[in-house]
Amino acid sequence: MTTTAAPAAAFAPRAATWDKRPDGGLVLRGPALRQDHPVSLGAVLERRGREHPERVFLAQRDDSGGWRRLTYGEALKQVRALGQALLDHGCGPERPLAILSGNSINHAVLTLAAMHVGVPAAPVSVAYSTMSNDHTKLAHVVGSLTPGMVFVEDGAIFTNAIKALETHKLLGRVPLCVATNTPSSMPFLALSDLLATPPTAAVDRALAAIGPDTIAKVLFTSGSTGMPKGVINTQRMLCTNQQAAAQTFPFLARTPPVLLDWLPWNHTFGGNFVLHLALWHGGTLHIDDGRPMPGLVEKTVANLREVSPTLYLNVPRGYDMLLPYLEADDGLARALMGQSEFLFYGGASLPEPTWDRLQAVARRVLGRAIPMTAAWGSTETAPLATALHWPVDRPGNIGLPVPGVEVLLTPNGGKLELRVRGANVTPGYWRDAAKTRDAFDSEGFYRIGDAGTLANPDDPSEGILFDGRVVEDFKLTSGTFVHVGGLRLAAVAAGAPVVQDCVVTGHDRDTIGLLVFASPAGCASLLPGATPTTPLADLARASEVRDALARGLAAHNKANPGSSTRIARAIVLPTPPAIDANEITDKGYVNQRAVLEARAAEVAKLYAEPPPPDVIVVPR
Repeated sequence: MTTTAAPAAAFAPRAATWDKRPDGGLVLRGPALRQDHPVSLGAVLERRGREHPERVFLAQRDDSGGWRRLTYGEALKQVRALGQALLDHGCGPERPLAILSGNSINHAVLTLAAMHVGVPAAPVSVAYSTMSNDHTKLAHVVGSLTPGMVFVEDGAIFTNAIKALETHKLLGRVPLCVATNTPSSMPFLALSDLLATPPTAAVDRALAAIGPDTIAKVLFTSGSTGMPKGVINTQRMLCTNQQAAAQTFPFLARTPPVLLDWLPWNHTFGGNFVLHLALWHGGTLHIDDGRPMPGLVEKTVANLREVSPTLYLNVPRGYDMLLPYLEADDGLARALMGQSEFLFYGGASLPEPTWDRLQAVARRVLGRAIPMTAAWGSTETAPLATALHWPVDRPGNIGLPVPGVEVLLTPNGGKLELRVRGANVTPGYWRDAAKTRDAFDSEGFYRIGDAGTLANPDDPSEGILFDGRVVEDFKLTSGTFVHVGGLRLAAVAAGAPVVQDCVVTGHDRDTIGLLVFASPAGCASLLPGATPTTPLADLARASEVRDALARGLAAHNKANPGSSTRIARAIVLPTPPAIDANEITDKGYVNQRAVLEARAAEVAKLYAEPPPPDVIVVPR
C-alpha cells in the first residue's frame, strides 16, 4: 500500500509503502533514493572549494573569544596537504587515522583529509583518554585499529593517554601528531608541518580511486556492555544518508544551512549527520564549545547570542538545560528560533513537558508554534534510518523510513522489534566477523535492538512511535512483565516538572523503582531563590522537589494500579546522566543498562529495608 500527504514548508511530502506479514509484522519502505549524488565526501569538498571558496565552512572560538573561521577554499587546501602527509607516513585502508581529541577545526580537516585519500578516520571518545584511570578502552580501541597515525589537539591534556599508549606498546613506530603543547619526552609530528606538505598527483589518484564501498570512518560503539566495537562506515553509507536528508528536508537546498552544534564527533549524530550536513549543502558549522552541563551551557547561550541557526539539533537534555535561559530572555529565544526551520531532537526521549515549554516560548516570541522533528537510527545506520517530517503535536513519533531505507517491525516478546535494511547500513564491524554475522538476520536486516509501534495501526503512514529497547523489558518476581519504554515515558510525564528522564528498576524484584534524573530548571521552579545553576545535589535534597515528585507518582499509581505499572519507590539522583560515561547514547536516549550498572549503589538503596532517607516511598 502507498499513501502521500501534503508537506509542511520545510518538509518533503509524507510518503510510505508497506507490506504486512502473516506473523503480524510489517515492512515500511521509504521513497526511492535519487542516484545522481556524489559518491564520496571528498568529491563534495572539491566541488565546494571550487564553487564558493570564500564561503565560511567552519568556525570555532579562539583564545581571544572571537571566532576563527575556515573557508571552503582554505579547507580544501588544508585537506589536500594533510592527505598527502597521511599517505607519506604510511596511512592507508588498513592503517587508519586515530583522533583522540574533541571537536575542532583541526579535527575536521584531518577527518576530511583521511577520507579524501582513502584512509579511514577513527575519532575516539575523549573520555577514554581524559576520564579513565587505566585507559583500558583506549588501549583496546587503538590496538584494534592498528593506526598509521594518532592525533591529539593538545599534548598537555593528553599526556596520560599518550603515556598509556606507550606502556601498551601502541605507539613507537606509529607517528603521533600534535597541534599545540607538543611533548618533549617523545618524537612527534607538528600539525603545522603537515599542513605545509605540498600535495602531489597521489592525492588526486587516491580520491579518484574512492568508491561507494571505501571505508570512510570507523566509529566505536559506547562499550556499555563490553569493549567498544568498531562500526565500519563506508562512503556509500555517509553519502546516501546525506542524500536521504536532502530529499526529506528540501529547504536545505534553498539556503546553505547555518548550524551551531556541540554534539561530539566520535558519535554518529554529531560526527556524521551534523558535520556532513554542513559540507553537503555548502553551509557553515559553528563549533559550540558549550555542553548541556552546569557551567558549560552558559557557553552555548553566549554562542546563540551571536549565531542564529537555520535549524537547531540537540539531545533532550540539551533543550532542558537551555529552557530557563529561553524562558527568561526573549532576545535569546528569537536568536534560536527566529531563523530556524525547525528544532530537531535526537532519539525519541524528549519529555512532553520539555516539548510544551519549548512551544510556549515559540508562541511567545514568534506568535506561532515551531515545527519540532525527530529522527532515529544508530552508529550502524550512519545514522539516519527514519525521520519525522510532518507536523505533530506531541513527542514520541520517530517518523517513517527515509529514502532508500526499509524498516521491519517484527514481533518479539510482546513488542515489535525494529530492524533496518538499506544502503545506509554498515557492512559490519572492524575486523570482527563473528559480531558482524550476529548483527543481521537471514533477510539482511540489521538488528538494532530497539522497539517501536505504529502511531496508527490502521494507517502506517502516520509513523512509528519509539517503544524503548527490546532488551530493557524485565519480569518482576511475580512473573509480571514490565514494559520499560512506555512506563518510562509515563513516569517522566507524571513527575513533571521534576523529572528530566528516568531509569526503571525492578528486574527480579518484587516492585518497580525509579532512578530519576532531575530537570534543573523544573526543580528550581519549585524553590524560591533557586536557579538552574543551583547544584543538582542541592535541588535533589529539597523537600519541595521530593514532595512534588511523590504527588505526581502517586497520581500515576492511582490511574495505573497494576503491578506492571505501579511505582513503589524513587530516588532523585544528585548528578546528571553522563554522556562521556555512556549513560546517554548517541541517539540522545538514556542507556538503561549502563545507568543500572554505573549506579548499582542507588539501585540497592531503592530496595533497602528500611528505606534510606533519600528514597521516596510512593503512595499506592
